[in-house]
Amino acid sequence: MRFLRTMIAAAVLAAPLVTLTVPPAAWAAADDSSKDDAQILKDAQSKLKNKKFSGVQVAVQNGMVTLTGSVPLYADKQDAQKNVGKVKNVVSVVNDIQVQAGESTDQQLADKIGKQLAYDRVGYGNAFNAITASVQNGVVTMGGHALGPVAKDSALNIAKRTPGVTNVIDKIEVDPVSPMDDRIRQQVARRVYGYPSLNKYAINPANPIRITVINGHVILSGVVDNQSDKDVAGIQANTVPGVFSVTNNLQVAGQPEEKRQ
Repeated sequence: MRFLRTMIAAAVLAAPLVTLTVPPAAWAAADDSSKDDAQILKDAQSKLKNKKFSGVQVAVQNGMVTLTGSVPLYADKQDAQKNVGKVKNVVSVVNDIQVQAGESTDQQLADKIGKQLAYDRVGYGNAFNAITASVQNGVVTMGGHALGPVAKDSALNIAKRTPGVTNVIDKIEVDPVSPMDDRIRQQVARRVYGYPSLNKYAINPANPIRITVINGHVILSGVVDNQSDKDVAGIQANTVPGVFSVTNNLQVAGQPEEKRQ
């Protein structure tokens, strides 16, 4: 037994000593990462010097930036992320910024956005945009049709820069580019607005008969004074060569809105 213990002890003493060491390169990499984060933090804070970002805080770890705090407008929240995303060596940006809620009700916000949309891009085909805005708990959902991407972006920016809006959901459809649709769009406008009893809708840019054309199919929307104006507008649109169908969604002032499929 004593012999066995002696042999085990000798074997233990003879075994090589194993030590765990961290390669110098790993230490250098960790040090570089720390330096990068410090520089990213400095650069990110520099990108957020504007007064509207005064309530924003920045944290950086391994190149990943987290934004917290609050801003006055939803557009400011997006701008903060965009600005920081341009900083060198940023891997990703987590945007946890909160938008300050306003005192306006959802209906007041919807009305305010709707009034601005009515005059948006007047002189640039305003009557060919049929964009809607609904609000629930400060979140705006933008829908309907836009003549092009510029008109869509312009409408979205109205909502994003309205105080009290905490988020914007984009469901606006951009009408497809088509020479045939362009021709139909212009001819429908001439037929509709050129009709004596409908000419009044061309005078006020905030209250036009809105004309959407998608692959030859026409959609009329907006509000008219009476049922006769609605009927005449639909008939006039149907007289344009190349029109496959006309969906008349015009509302008569003072009547409840019709439910659509």
